[in-house]
Amino acid sequence: MSRIILFVITIFLWESTFSQVEKISGFDPSAVKGQLTIENTFDNMLSAENIGMQIQKLSAKPHHLGSAGGKVVAESILSAFKSFGWDTELNVYHVLFPTPKTRLLEMMSPAKYKAILKEPAFKEDATSGQTGQLPAYNAWSADGDVTAPLIFVNYGLPPDYEMLDRMGISVKGKIVIAKYGRSWRGIKPKLAQEHGAVGCIIYSDPADDGYTAGEVYPKGAFKNEFGVQRGSVMDMPVYPGDPITPGIGATENAKRIDRKDAANLLKIPVLPIGYHDAEPLLRSLEGRVVPSGWQGALPFTYHVGNDKTTVHLKLAFNWDIVPCYNVIATIRGHVYPDEWIMRGNHHDAWVNGAADPISGQAAMLEEAKAMGELLKTGWRPKRSIVYCAWDGEEPALLGSTEYVEDHLKELQEKAVVYINSDGNGRGFLNAGGSHAFQTMINEVAAGINDPQTNVSVLKRELARNTIHSVGAAAMKGAITKNEIDLSALGSGSDYSPFLQHAGVPSLNLEYGGEDAGGEYHTIYDSFDDYRRFKDPGFYYGVVLAKTIGHTVLRLADADILPFRFTHLYNAIDSYTQQLVALINDTRELTMIEQKIRAEGLYQLATDTAKHLQPEAPKAAVPFINFSPLQNALITFHITTDSLDAMLNARHSVEKGSLAAINKLLYTAEQQLLLPKGLTRRPWYKHSIYAPGYYTGYGVKTLPEIREAIEQRNWVEAKQGVSDVADAINRLNERLEEILALKK
Repeated sequence: MSRIILFVITIFLWESTFSQVEKISGFDPSAVKGQLTIENTFDNMLSAENIGMQIQKLSAKPHHLGSAGGKVVAESILSAFKSFGWDTELNVYHVLFPTPKTRLLEMMSPAKYKAILKEPAFKEDATSGQTGQLPAYNAWSADGDVTAPLIFVNYGLPPDYEMLDRMGISVKGKIVIAKYGRSWRGIKPKLAQEHGAVGCIIYSDPADDGYTAGEVYPKGAFKNEFGVQRGSVMDMPVYPGDPITPGIGATENAKRIDRKDAANLLKIPVLPIGYHDAEPLLRSLEGRVVPSGWQGALPFTYHVGNDKTTVHLKLAFNWDIVPCYNVIATIRGHVYPDEWIMRGNHHDAWVNGAADPISGQAAMLEEAKAMGELLKTGWRPKRSIVYCAWDGEEPALLGSTEYVEDHLKELQEKAVVYINSDGNGRGFLNAGGSHAFQTMINEVAAGINDPQTNVSVLKRELARNTIHSVGAAAMKGAITKNEIDLSALGSGSDYSPFLQHAGVPSLNLEYGGEDAGGEYHTIYDSFDDYRRFKDPGFYYGVVLAKTIGHTVLRLADADILPFRFTHLYNAIDSYTQQLVALINDTRELTMIEQKIRAEGLYQLATDTAKHLQPEAPKAAVPFINFSPLQNALITFHITTDSLDAMLNARHSVEKGSLAAINKLLYTAEQQLLLPKGLTRRPWYKHSIYAPGYYTGYGVKTLPEIREAIEQRNWVEAKQGVSDVADAINRLNERLEEILALKK
């Protein structure tokens, strides 16, 4: 069928849709029909079968950073982009990457046990027995050879150590064993090290993603006893990327610091294991029975441990500099070539990585193929479209971070947006990012159909939010809502350097929620697992390609970029109210604790509580003056309302000022960067969004203030209020420049 006939059929089939769509933000009403025609032509060029074949092809061999398989995957992606008609280059950095050469874990007493540290192959999984697989390990663990008593620390998070302190149990000089889950894995050894432990073991308890969740692999999707989650334990909340080239691109001749001076690397050895190897260790522990909520699903009573169970942990690594292959592909814009719509997904995996990351990478390639076909119809975008396939995301966001650090000034001048995906599966739309994009994402989501229910992905997500609301008031509010809120972004994928270091407005889009399993970072993250349990038929790969494809196409061709800052005001105002409530709660709790101590209520508590030592008394909470931030928000609210009204009423915008308006719009978020960065981790500069210092991937909003309150550092909290208020005032001044251009 010729492209002209396909184009005519597309117009006919979507005539009813055109009549229903009155506006697309950023487009003149007269241009809506043409834009929808382009998008629907794009949709008709997407193929679930192609996406499945790409997943199978790119996950056929192990392809971690620095491996021969990794280079093959990068070159395959490069070749694909070239065949689609994109201008393509291989962007190479040289980064530190440790791989294991010694892994030994053995129980020395009260009985002998040597951990097998091996995931077996299964006949149901064609790639599970391949050579070239990275064994299960935690990248950025320190080398170490330690023998010490073992202590169980539940999930190894701050509340767990608070409980251990109250129980009078110290981990100093001990090896701790912690469950995977409830937080990012790197927080567990970080806290263990801070509390004086000499080693850390992380295991997957069947209560979380094993047999209590469902049938285990290969019969079902969930983690079997041998499955082990690999992963990085770099302290990325300090800074991501190559640890020995902080703040600069890791080019071949870059200046490198000594590894021992890298502030984000651990000093203790860390090893992940499956619950097959964890069981004899945990079963041998004696001492106190674990507190309520700590018991896992293994068939015995869990104990915290004493000095009777001793383990030997020995780890050594190859600390090599390896090539990191980013693929950068571009369609040059014909009106605004120096305004870049950027889209990325990483291509490296811990092993075969069919779900993480190849499912997202395959969708991205299908988008690129369809855009290449659009070029053949005569379409060209107004703005340049830049697609990026990153290497080295798994160990430390290496490819993306080095690229951003290497091109920082150019990105801050030209990058309109960075749109990220990672793994993808069956289920619901998960959308996070810069809140000024909320209107646009809702418009896009309203026009994409969910393949299971045949309603829009927007309507399906709204339905999920409604049924998951707690309480009548929340459910009543949810059921009347007609748009989804973007979530705030922490870390864990390649948007982090763009958003939190460079201030480039960013989005992270994916589907999931009906694809649960235990394959994450194991050898079983394979094509066979993916096609059976994650996205049978690869339908949600097409949905992701449509969602991000429409977003890219609209941003590339909008006359006025669809930023709407009222949503950003609403988000920051909500975060501020949360902080006021947090400090008020902290103050009240402190007063109540003081009263409890004064009346000796700890001594009258239950037998269980008598075993616990009272926490150290906390100092009174001083008054924190939020008025500078609240006043900045009042002014910002007035400005955003006026600006959104101006942008929605296109007739009030002088056509000749469009270029100036757009430049001010897409560089506005840079005003929210703190000149000195966050306290103790200046690489992170965004005043609104950051990964938490003790949550890792989990976001902390208004982090300079929130974390100071949580850590009871009142001087820093007061300074944070001032710094964030200054940032919002800078942003407000930038937006007022746009209002000054009004006709």
